[in-house]
Amino acid sequence: MIDINESVMQFLLAFLVVGPLIGAVAALLPAPPGLKGKSPEQAVLRHGVTVTGAVLIAAIALALGFDHDHPSKMQATTDISWIPALDVRIHLGVDGISLPLLVLSALLTFLCALYSCFKLPAGPSPKAFVALLLVLESGTLATFAVLDLLLFFLAFEMVLIPMYFLIARWGGEQRTRAAWKFILFTLLGSVVMLLGLLQIGIKAGTFDIMALTTDNGSGLSTSVQVTAALAIGIGLAVKTPMWPLHSWLPDAHTAAPTVGSVLLAGVLLKMGTYGFVRILLPVTPDGFRAFAPYLAAFAVVGIIYGSLACLALARRGAKGDLKRLIAYSSVGHMGFVLLGISTMTPTGVNGALFANIAHGLITGLLFFLVGALKDRTGTTDLDTLADRTGAALYGRAPRLGGLVAFAAVASLGLPGLAGFWGEMLALFGAFDPADDLSRPAFLTYTAIAALGTLLTAAYMLIVVRRVCMGAAPQPDAPQLADVQTYELAAWSPLVALTVVAGLWPKALLGLTDPAVQQLLSGGPR
Repeated sequence: MIDINESVMQFLLAFLVVGPLIGAVAALLPAPPGLKGKSPEQAVLRHGVTVTGAVLIAAIALALGFDHDHPSKMQATTDISWIPALDVRIHLGVDGISLPLLVLSALLTFLCALYSCFKLPAGPSPKAFVALLLVLESGTLATFAVLDLLLFFLAFEMVLIPMYFLIARWGGEQRTRAAWKFILFTLLGSVVMLLGLLQIGIKAGTFDIMALTTDNGSGLSTSVQVTAALAIGIGLAVKTPMWPLHSWLPDAHTAAPTVGSVLLAGVLLKMGTYGFVRILLPVTPDGFRAFAPYLAAFAVVGIIYGSLACLALARRGAKGDLKRLIAYSSVGHMGFVLLGISTMTPTGVNGALFANIAHGLITGLLFFLVGALKDRTGTTDLDTLADRTGAALYGRAPRLGGLVAFAAVASLGLPGLAGFWGEMLALFGAFDPADDLSRPAFLTYTAIAALGTLLTAAYMLIVVRRVCMGAAPQPDAPQLADVQTYELAAWSPLVALTVVAGLWPKALLGLTDPAVQQLLSGGPR
């Protein structure tokens, strides 16, 4: 920890939220103040790298200045009255739950900007692309930083428009249909969520999340908590995405450009699960408890459903799209996150938060790699991909093949890598849930989820075998470029953090556990 003045910490957190918006406006100017390039297009792309790099540096400085001895304490807080009549405040803060998500969001956005500087997806003006990327970053960072229910909703919705245009204007086949499906699903879920947020704010007399957390639902009747938890939970479940509200996700991932898929999986899905932990668990504990067994049931169905869908796509002759397969794998992985949250135990919730970060790192890397394969072969169809790589990616592009295998085994939860700890802790939490939850039911969920881990290993190993292994390529086979320098720069941090988090889980759990313990006990007193 570095001793940084509290006012500097406040500035850093405010900059994380506002800085990308300023950068987005600057990107649309006739001469954006980015680094000079050989063309205006290159200049604006470098501007995007500069702004996202500055935001990442601020996020790292915030993490270094964070008081790691008291991670349950809300730090770098700003609390300014905005709408006094409704007691709506511009309230920002960071604790051990939100800090890792802020850093992850800043990191992935910077890596996407860096990657796009060399491999911009085909589409309209680069100015619009960079501006949308920065608006998206501002919305995601604000979601994890704000401590007011209405501000949370505004930030939650802020990401929809830029992601819609990234899919609709820079995406691949069926992009218009996928973009409309994405925004209709998420908007309908958000309308329901807004009703629940308004109900809490009006009944409690405040929209301040910290005040509501401290109150721990004592100012809300059980019926209010139940209806509010249901309404908010539906909106968050759509974004997570929870089965059966997931059907927008495979289409969105399949159509989205590479960086859109990375940010959708690595950042946007985390906004839903973060809302469960930050709002529903402490603010409506009785309402959440009533739905926890059903949430766990939907979670484990999602785990099995996602794994079986991936197995179906992975088999030969199934016309399986690799991006679509990874999208369905996200349904399964996020099922483990929801299962951990539904246990209402420190072990389960810590596992969910760890799995959130691990999924962002690993699935972000997977989508980068799939994008690279498509750039080289022109397809993400598994059958065609196997043919065009000679079914021997190891032999033709060994570094790329090695990274695909690494990301696959990390995704299946190999011990020693980040994917292992979150799912294991979620299973441990389900094995011994909160006292007032049915242990027999959760033991059943644990057994079903454990089967899901075996299915995950099965389809990931099939993908590795089909894409990376096989007969040696023929001498006259077309060349397949191995990992380029800019790709290595964009992917290396994800590889390194996946290994570090797997070997040193305490670095993350030491942040989240005290904050989770306090959250479940009713917040600060």
